[in-house]
Amino acid sequence: MPEQAAPQATPWRDEFRATLSLAWPLILANLAGSLIHATDVVLLGRLGPQVLAAGALATNLVMSISIFGMGLMIATSPMIASEIGRKRNSVREVRRTVRQGLWMVASFCVPVWGVLAFAEEIYRALGQQPELARDAASMVHTLMWSMAPFLGMTVLRSFLSAKEKTIWTPYVTLFGVIANGVLNYGLILGHFGLPKMGLVGAGMGSSIINALMFAIMVAIILIHPDFRRYHLFGRFWRADWPRYRALFRLGLPIGFTMGFEASVFSAAVFLMGLISTASVAAHAVALQIASLTFMVPLGLAQATTVRVGMGHGRRDAGAIRRSGWAGFALGESFMAFTAIMMWVFPRPLIALFVDAGTPSGMDVTTLAVSFLSVAAIFQIVDGAQVMGAGMLRGLHDTRVPMLFAAFGYWVIGIGVGAGLAFKMGLEGLGVWIGLAGGLAVVSVLMIWRWTHREKLGLVG
Repeated sequence: MPEQAAPQATPWRDEFRATLSLAWPLILANLAGSLIHATDVVLLGRLGPQVLAAGALATNLVMSISIFGMGLMIATSPMIASEIGRKRNSVREVRRTVRQGLWMVASFCVPVWGVLAFAEEIYRALGQQPELARDAASMVHTLMWSMAPFLGMTVLRSFLSAKEKTIWTPYVTLFGVIANGVLNYGLILGHFGLPKMGLVGAGMGSSIINALMFAIMVAIILIHPDFRRYHLFGRFWRADWPRYRALFRLGLPIGFTMGFEASVFSAAVFLMGLISTASVAAHAVALQIASLTFMVPLGLAQATTVRVGMGHGRRDAGAIRRSGWAGFALGESFMAFTAIMMWVFPRPLIALFVDAGTPSGMDVTTLAVSFLSVAAIFQIVDGAQVMGAGMLRGLHDTRVPMLFAAFGYWVIGIGVGAGLAFKMGLEGLGVWIGLAGGLAVVSVLMIWRWTHREKLGLVG
């Protein structure tokens, strides 16, 4: 009877509401962060396909490494959520986790900066054209400094997410989008009395804005009464090696999982560079559009990790089930919508980045349309794999998903993509078909593991 059905439906309605309430600021922050790079792509596109291609190479290298680091730092999110769920000494435990997360930022970035100093040699070793390698390296050498504040923001966002106080994140990031657009408009194109610095200016502007965003977030946490009581930066230099090792053990597989996905798209850029400059530029445009839509399920996955993590901390199997499937349903619904938009309206989307009225722009547009036709198909599986990873992460299950990602992205994604591109003659389209196949395999494996979580002993 209706009177009996309503109580059964209420927990699910409450879960959808709680997930959306937690997720929407994270989604806005993710979209805003992606818009920072999209703005740079748009501005660099005004300087021609050669500059756009070099910018794509630079951004993909720095971001693929940054996303690996982001995975390491994201381990703070399920740890903090579980600590709050257990409610035992949560203030002290949360402070220890955040402190060691920031320590991990420093210990990650310093050696990476040393490697990126040789960016041009890396590009040449990967077979890129000498001029393209030189131009891309010039941007890497200024963009790489954005890595530390970006990863520091990830740690602080994990704290805010676990506290379910995510509203500050989009405010700070939206400020960054506007400031980055203004500053890089001047630095890239030479306006507001600033020198026209092109690729170097793009990296410099993004690094400055990321540092400013991190400083603002630190100020909010120091001043706001809800956060101040945690004294997150108190005794900052005090070592806590057991917590550092626990974070590293949990975060390393997450880093590899996210790094495998990010690096497979970077590898795709390098494969495009072996085909033509137009293919690199078209790939950059199609990937930028797909990346913007991906920010929504990514935010939902981050919220789902927190919700599942809280249920895991309470050892509440029902809450774990509802949190996981509610997030999954929301993520897949959105990606189905974006798939339809990419399929029906590819050219208006591409026109935001490329002028099809020029001969070179026409070539890039034609290629980008074919790439987006495949991207529309893999929207569904891309959403499924990121949601599956987020659901499992809430259970502190990260090692096996890492192996799923390695197999799906590199063995299937790059293996099939390279074969179709160069053996079968499909070129750039073959690369994208391979990427779609890899995402599909990973999504199936992630969801299989989630559905068997109790049999596998993932729910204590």
